[in-house]
Amino acid sequence: MSELNSLTPKQTVQKLDQYIIGQDDAKRSVAIALRNRWRRQQVQPPLREEIAPKNIIMIGPTGVGKTEIARRLANLAQSPFIKVEASKFTEVGYVGRDVESMVRDLLQLAINMVNKEEEKGVTAKAAVAAEERLLDLLLPPRPKQESAKPDTSGLADHAIPLSYNDAFGKETASLPSSTDEAAAKQQTDSVEKTREKLRRMLHSGELDNRTVELSVATPKNQGPIVEIFSASGMEDMQSSLQDAFSKIFPGQKHERKLKVPDALEYLKKEEAQRLVDTESVTEKAIRKTEQAGIIFLDEIDKIASRSGTGSGSPDVSREGVQRDLLPIVEGSTVTTKYGPVRTDHILFIASGAFYTNKPSDLAPELQGRFPIRVNLNPLGQEEFFRILTEPENALIKQYTALMATEGIDLKFEEEAIQEMARIAVEVNKKTENIGARRLHTVIERVLDELSFDATERDERTFVVTSEYVQKQLVDISDNEDLSRYIL
Repeated sequence: MSELNSLTPKQTVQKLDQYIIGQDDAKRSVAIALRNRWRRQQVQPPLREEIAPKNIIMIGPTGVGKTEIARRLANLAQSPFIKVEASKFTEVGYVGRDVESMVRDLLQLAINMVNKEEEKGVTAKAAVAAEERLLDLLLPPRPKQESAKPDTSGLADHAIPLSYNDAFGKETASLPSSTDEAAAKQQTDSVEKTREKLRRMLHSGELDNRTVELSVATPKNQGPIVEIFSASGMEDMQSSLQDAFSKIFPGQKHERKLKVPDALEYLKKEEAQRLVDTESVTEKAIRKTEQAGIIFLDEIDKIASRSGTGSGSPDVSREGVQRDLLPIVEGSTVTTKYGPVRTDHILFIASGAFYTNKPSDLAPELQGRFPIRVNLNPLGQEEFFRILTEPENALIKQYTALMATEGIDLKFEEEAIQEMARIAVEVNKKTENIGARRLHTVIERVLDELSFDATERDERTFVVTSEYVQKQLVDISDNEDLSRYIL
């Protein structure tokens, strides 16, 4: 949570503005929720444990930035973040995934995050160890000490008399052993000189084209695959069984020839994994999940029961999912293969279009666990123009960079961008409104010919004008049945 210290709500909104256009109310709400997490960490226990996160529900049509806001928020907070679709869960007792699986998935993601952080901390040690192992592979095997000793197998018939020491003196008798020591020392010095020479060559890149043979571990999942098709709640059992089989059938190693740089990278990763404390990673990941985890529940409107429906309708299953979801959002303990995880302080952000129903159709208890409701506004031509040009990852910037790889300088006139925004709004009105996602389809259609012929084109500069946009999209602009052109 140290990353949150420097992020005030205003700073969070400013960072979100770099990627998301409009939706100021939603940005403000998530920025406050993020800051409240840091504030809670400053409160002394036991009051700290009593402060629950204020979960948020975003209401708005598709393609207006609900998912993007939650995803960017998680990136800013460096928090474990997972996006799940509420409509994919089933009530306990039915075949399918249960709601607890999202907590297990979140923990697994946190373990991966912590593991990478821990590996970064041992990078220097891992690099040194990997270099030594690589030098061992590059050096020829040392001759055995026994081979340097004289062959005494034929001395049985000419045994040395017992008076050998008396005849030549004790100092003379010790000469053979001192000679062996000197030879061994000379050999060791020679090996060290060769090793240091190889080390210098490795650092200068002279060995980059050389190949070494390395023992590479095969994936652990080469053993029997156990998959359980049963009622929900069995995913953890399946995972435990697979882990058990991976221990019974451990991954074997096979010899593989690699270039020196590739072998060095592989050895660095292997050494880093060896230096990381697995138990410490698990403990930190569980704590990170409980204190900083964010779960984004998309399509929550799909599990809302419409008022006035009969008991025999599919809405009964939806109500069951809500009942199963309620204790997770309220705060409960979920059992995982790494240990129990409490959900009391996980931040839940739900979203839905609510076209045919409304948030009040959710169970009252579930509504109470999402005290903050934010309405996101539909996007118009002005917002589409800004989306195409302003964000750090704007579509115009993306396609300009893509064409630059072909040596083409792609340029867009402002009128052309305005025309693409206008047509996108028009198509959304005449067909299904999918929000800003429509811009992907429009710009793909505009640059279709250029993308296909980019490699063979002689002209290195291509300017997109409003006339060119209209020419490329004439079928769409003039035809009322737009579904055959843009889905």
